[in-house]
Amino acid sequence: MIRSKIRGIGHAVPDRVVTNADLEKLMETTDEWIVERSGIKERHHVDSDTSTSDLGVEAARNALEMAKVKPEDVELIIFCTISSDYFFPGSAVQIQEKMGMKNIGAFDLRAACSGFVYGLSVADQFVRTGAHKTVLLIGAEVQSTAMDMTTEGRDTAVIFGDGAGAAIISATAEDRGILSTHMHSEGKYL
Repeated sequence: MIRSKIRGIGHAVPDRVVTNADLEKLMETTDEWIVERSGIKERHHVDSDTSTSDLGVEAARNALEMAKVKPEDVELIIFCTISSDYFFPGSAVQIQEKMGMKNIGAFDLRAACSGFVYGLSVADQFVRTGAHKTVLLIGAEVQSTAMDMTTEGRDTAVIFGDGAGAAIISATAEDRGILSTHMHSEGKYL
């Protein structure tokens, strides 16, 4: 029986740290108000030259290194985001090009906050069915460039930052790995 396992992980966050004190200068808020509601003290924001796919590439390289997998061994890229660089094409093909990967399947999956979990389920199915042996799964968001950084937007501006995480999902014959995944949604709560 083929199973899938997480062989390596990686992450990327921009260098720029935005503290609650920084946000106090932009909107009516306080460190106490933010921490009480979210527990967040700081978040990372990109500079004007960094895109969602740039963060994805960095996280992917870290995951490949940990997994000891070469880019040419990846057979499929799943990129989970709602903040892709362009509306079309998706960021997965940008990752493929930026990393010099061969002609492989690459697609974006848009499931917002649960995107990486949905992506893991999809990657698991591709591996379990034998369609692919090595899948690169990336979840990345750049929310800072689209947020309202005024008092009107503070409910979300104080929460979201920018970053990426990646995992190499590989086939294994061992009796371990991803046991199961379950996806659910509640669209009535829009």
